[in-house]
Amino acid sequence: MAFKTREGYYADLRAMRKNVYKNGHAIEDLVTDPATMRLVENEAYLYDALQDPEFDPILKETSSLTGNEIVRWISLNTEPDKLKKSVEMKRFAFDHVGTCMAGICVGHNIMNVLWSVTYDIDKAKGTEYHKRLEKWIIETESKCYKVAGALTDAKGDRSKSAGQQDNPDASVHIKEIRPDGIVVSGAKVMIAHAAVCQEIFVGTGTGYKEADKDYAVSFVVPRDIEGLTIIQTDASEGREGWDDMKYGDQSSYLIFEDCFIPNERVFMCGEYEFSGSVIDRFVGNYRACIGSCVAGQGDVMTGAAVLMARANGLPMKKFKDKLINMTRISETVWGLGLGSIYAGYMHESGVWFADPTIACVNKIYAAENYAELRRLLQDIGGGIAETGCFPNYKDCMDPVLGPKIMKAISANPEVTPENRARAARLGEWYARAGGLLAFVHGGGSPDGCKLVINRNTPYEKYAQYAADIAGIDQTIKDPQ
Repeated sequence: MAFKTREGYYADLRAMRKNVYKNGHAIEDLVTDPATMRLVENEAYLYDALQDPEFDPILKETSSLTGNEIVRWISLNTEPDKLKKSVEMKRFAFDHVGTCMAGICVGHNIMNVLWSVTYDIDKAKGTEYHKRLEKWIIETESKCYKVAGALTDAKGDRSKSAGQQDNPDASVHIKEIRPDGIVVSGAKVMIAHAAVCQEIFVGTGTGYKEADKDYAVSFVVPRDIEGLTIIQTDASEGREGWDDMKYGDQSSYLIFEDCFIPNERVFMCGEYEFSGSVIDRFVGNYRACIGSCVAGQGDVMTGAAVLMARANGLPMKKFKDKLINMTRISETVWGLGLGSIYAGYMHESGVWFADPTIACVNKIYAAENYAELRRLLQDIGGGIAETGCFPNYKDCMDPVLGPKIMKAISANPEVTPENRARAARLGEWYARAGGLLAFVHGGGSPDGCKLVINRNTPYEKYAQYAADIAGIDQTIKDPQ
């Protein structure tokens, strides 16, 4: 098949309804508007890479449904090696854009999760969700779409369930069921790159009980569907030249207001008993992927540290131990992610899931050590890359001020002042979390991971192992 190009991707975005907002106004052209152009460049990179046969093994896959050659991010992970290829694709993406490329990540994971959950619902209740999903996947395979994934709801008052909220729209829910579809309202928040994906796959934000069954809903929509407003968030704005990076990372608030979803795009509608399965299965694969995300960004951060050392006039060997520690962190989370994949299991529907306990250990390790990666980069880069005291691009380019600044920042005579400035800005970008802000709570909070680990750890079995080895013949119970 012919794979979509960058130009085809641009055309998709420009053909859509203008429902993306930033700074109080609708964005006319996502491709060229300064508020979103870096984000578009991010997702466009893989469309360029699709045209290079060198990258075919990592970016392309044979469809398990049609036998056609397709993009990997719309494929089903039918064996552990395919899930491994998926996380390798994410590390590859981070290596080349330096930050999250969500259009190949969350939506792909939700699709695989719903493949298994719709199978279970149909088997238990005689519904046809699985067939609907299969049809959508086949249609989407041929389009090479980027698909954002939306799980996180605004939630509202955390002491109350979804149905008890004063504001029912704090979470996405079913307002009306019609013969031909459903009407939904509510807010999905902190949804990475939704504004520049062609489709958005919505899943349940948590497990629900019967009283909250209207919130147990899953569907997929075009990004520009009527009734959906997208509001962009961004931690750093107003930059230009080398003050900004080539690629960007942004999230969105998705506001659904009486949005009609046709039946063929609905994959869960009130089956609250299965909502927890969405989260449980999502956890394993997504938190296994955190290893590829941190490792990929760690690769670039290590490279940035090397460049800064050299630009400052110092050899790498002076920072050998620190650089080794950066690699140690990256490869530990990478290895934990791969380990969780190969310790995983096959679902009856034919998709593979990572072991959730190891995946959650990976997420906690990543959350606790990503800050250390940044600290080491700051340490090696020095004050020019860490303190925020370096003059901005406009002053560096000023005909009067620029030469004075460039003279002041000259260091290694083999490195131009401009290239030292560029390396410093990259280091500062990461030091200020411009690369990615989401390694503590992104993909689930560490406390949530600890709950999964606690639930899945067989403490009584381990206590019995210890008792047998010690020769203890008494059952020692936990004190009340």
